[in-house]
Amino acid sequence: METKPQTIKELIKENPNSLISQAYFFAENAHKGQKRLSGEPYFNHPLKVAENLINLNLDEQTIAAGLLHDTIEDTNTNLEDIRKKFGDQIAFLIDGVTKIGKIKYRGVENQKENIKKLIIALSEDIRVVFIKLSDRLHNMQTLKTLSPEKQKRIALETYEIYAPLAYRLGMHKLSGELEDLAFPYLYPNEHQWLVNNIKEKYSERENYLKRIKPLVIKALENAGIKPIHIDFRAKRYASLYKKLLRYEMDISKIHDLVALRIVVQTISDCYAALGLIHNLWPPLPGRIKDYIAMPKPNGYRSIHTTVFCVDQKIVEFQIRTLEMHEEAEHGQAASWKYSETKETKEYLEKKSVSTPEKEIEWVKKLRDWQKETGDSPDFIDSLKVDFFKDRIFAITPKGTVVDLPAGATPIDFAYQIHSDIGNQCVGAKVNNHIVPLEYELRSGDIVEIIIQKGKKPSASWLNFVKKASVKNRIKKNLKNSQFKTQEPKQIELKIVAENKTELLKNILTTISYSRINVKRVSSNVDNRGQFQTIKIICKIDDRLSSGHRLSGGHRLSGGHKQKISKLILKLKEVKNVKEIDYRFV
Repeated sequence: METKPQTIKELIKENPNSLISQAYFFAENAHKGQKRLSGEPYFNHPLKVAENLINLNLDEQTIAAGLLHDTIEDTNTNLEDIRKKFGDQIAFLIDGVTKIGKIKYRGVENQKENIKKLIIALSEDIRVVFIKLSDRLHNMQTLKTLSPEKQKRIALETYEIYAPLAYRLGMHKLSGELEDLAFPYLYPNEHQWLVNNIKEKYSERENYLKRIKPLVIKALENAGIKPIHIDFRAKRYASLYKKLLRYEMDISKIHDLVALRIVVQTISDCYAALGLIHNLWPPLPGRIKDYIAMPKPNGYRSIHTTVFCVDQKIVEFQIRTLEMHEEAEHGQAASWKYSETKETKEYLEKKSVSTPEKEIEWVKKLRDWQKETGDSPDFIDSLKVDFFKDRIFAITPKGTVVDLPAGATPIDFAYQIHSDIGNQCVGAKVNNHIVPLEYELRSGDIVEIIIQKGKKPSASWLNFVKKASVKNRIKKNLKNSQFKTQEPKQIELKIVAENKTELLKNILTTISYSRINVKRVSSNVDNRGQFQTIKIICKIDDRLSSGHRLSGGHRLSGGHKQKISKLILKLKEVKNVKEIDYRFV
């Protein structure tokens, strides 16, 4: 069998006039004289990215775009130069990678999914994601040259965004590599603990499985099953640590520290091999998982079984075909390698039970492309991913992603950030240009909202805002502004109490029974951990009237004063509460 070239230079030697060859020399010249922080030539980076794409068995255009992906950001080359030299499709791929590079993630929990969606939405051609993931892999491999602050930020972004994104695309090998590269920067002590405590365990398990492997091979061959290969799969550190947390750090409870992986010819062989293993050794109840019949949401297929093996040691086996193995390693990217076969057809029929039809059709067209030559327009159209066509993902100047319906305007964006921002909006900049408030936003737009304190929403906004919830907020504010002369006021409660587990829950329950709305809660514990100070902002939702004077010259209505006085008395009855004070804010 002919071996596929694994380096760019081998591909260039094979075809000196190819698209890849042209991209190589163009990028090499564009980056001439540039150095990375390590001191090595900058061109080494796009070269390595392109070779990562070769290892994913991707097409010539994608590999060429990998070579060129940094030319717009880091050289004097512009997008039009790329378009003229290499055509619209490569320009499109590079533009997509450039836009994704502008997204920043700093660990805000509710941003994870939006950022993943934005990456895919910006990548109408899924190959943009492949390039970005390959780019991130090499950046993580060379992260040690950056400052500790940048190392941690990039590692966090990799661990929480790019590794899960690769996993979602079924690219388990790449996902695991990204997690393991990020793990030491984010959890240095935990990583060192694993190195110190698990390394010998890996060796012990591998030596044990070397005794098991010949027994498995003999049983398979006696049954007429010729395995393609049998190897060991060691659990990665990051994945292992997550699992250990669920088992109270007890390594004896981890049965798949090193698993035996069997790759066979057909799906029938998979099930036959499963039966043979169970004839040799009894399975653990409830530990047989058939991901062939019921693939994971990301398309992963395999049979897992855990058995009581030689010397009553527990061993996990993973059984799959070669196609399943390629898909498990490279996910969606593996679609480029295989032409349609009987097994592929069976897989797509099974997968269609749990996978959107558009994605199935997309995978089919990728496979069919192997039968074609050139870049036909029909094929290029089939690469367009429309999973999020009814959504757009705009970005704040700080890099926060905002999920909005298609057709949303800056007003929708402003209210999504905060009602106060929406109410006080007087203008908007999109990609650093002033736009009308009825402007329709697009995915990747960087939106800056201009506000004026005290400004009220305009009734005309109701004619063009997209979100129903935004319309309701505008209507409510317009209605309230007709009879309110002051904004709603707030009371800050300050509670000092003994630091007990159920304390905050009991306090908030008491407040909720008093029909007072809690807006914000914060707490601090003293150095000895004995006392806790809790601050609670409560909203007074009726308009103010004459009544009791509070700090700052404000007056609180008699009804409110009575309500708060009753609340204070009830809070003093809460167990472990020692002191309560409040003030007008």
